[in-house]
Amino acid sequence: MASRENFVDEVFISVSSGNGGKGMVSMRREKFEPFGGPDGGDGGRGGDVILVADPGLRTLLDIRHRHEIKAERGADGGSRQKTGASGKSVEIRVPVGTGVYERDADEEAEPIVDLTEANERFTICRGGIGGLGNTRFKTSTRQAPQYAQPGKPGETKDLRLTLRLLADVGFVGFPNAGKSTLLRKLSKARPRVASYPFTTLVPSLGVVERGEQRLVAADIPGLIEGASDGAGLGDRFLRHIERTRVIVHLLDCGAMLAEGRDLLADYDAIRRELARYSDALANRREIIVLNKVELFSDDEPLVAVEKELAARGLSCLRISGATGEGCDTLVNVMFDAIDAETKEAEEARAREEALREGEAQGG
Repeated sequence: MASRENFVDEVFISVSSGNGGKGMVSMRREKFEPFGGPDGGDGGRGGDVILVADPGLRTLLDIRHRHEIKAERGADGGSRQKTGASGKSVEIRVPVGTGVYERDADEEAEPIVDLTEANERFTICRGGIGGLGNTRFKTSTRQAPQYAQPGKPGETKDLRLTLRLLADVGFVGFPNAGKSTLLRKLSKARPRVASYPFTTLVPSLGVVERGEQRLVAADIPGLIEGASDGAGLGDRFLRHIERTRVIVHLLDCGAMLAEGRDLLADYDAIRRELARYSDALANRREIIVLNKVELFSDDEPLVAVEKELAARGLSCLRISGATGEGCDTLVNVMFDAIDAETKEAEEARAREEALREGEAQGG
């Protein structure tokens, strides 16, 4: 797993495509044609700067120190109407889930592009067109033009690249709530696990299977009160929950047993941070889980928490990420929640399309 230093989810870079090559001013001079016509070739096209979503990458580390990235300029045109070679394009490989913004764009700005599909490509800067050689300017009244075009300049853009993990399900909760242990139990992921706060310093992804179905789950580093304002590990990890379709909210029953923690207060604190960060997160489909139930010989404290949640109209599951108790049920509930979310999204799209068609016919 990447170390905290190696997990980079935001970088600032300047990118420039190549200038077009200059057109050539040249006159044909051969043994028996000392005063031949123009034969200057066109300049070559400048190279592009292309962003590529690489499914093998999990961090923006590879471009962290590449502050300026430039494509090659096009070669100048030559005599005998030879067109200059095109400049080499530059590919910048980024993780799937990378959003590309103008450097100074605020947090609410729409991205220039959001690379959410594996191997998706986007040309962020197009190379300049090569200038025309003097051959192009020959006319019936101008037999020997003595000028050609310069190449068009390339483009330069100052960018902010921001990574938001793509996952179906995100595990959230206070530090040490057992998110990493649960991800290990449900998938083949191997996040770092230990019994102290902030063990998880970077998000981890794992694939959870049910028969032929698969979903991607993300272990989001532990949140604390004030996270939306940058406290603890800060809001840099809250944005990784934005793309998740379902939230699994883990309540740490071990802390209730050992420290007398109020799990409802913990639940409310995390919910406040989600709501302060984004209304969309506050309304995301949620599964509440009582974790570490294997520590209890008497389930009366668990029943009390369940009753308090039920009084709010909320239900929860009992699980143990350590022993696997209740994990099969959780997997089924996760897949059912994804299926329900998918159905709702499809129905919403269908309603929007029907509305647009109705407006078009009415107009």
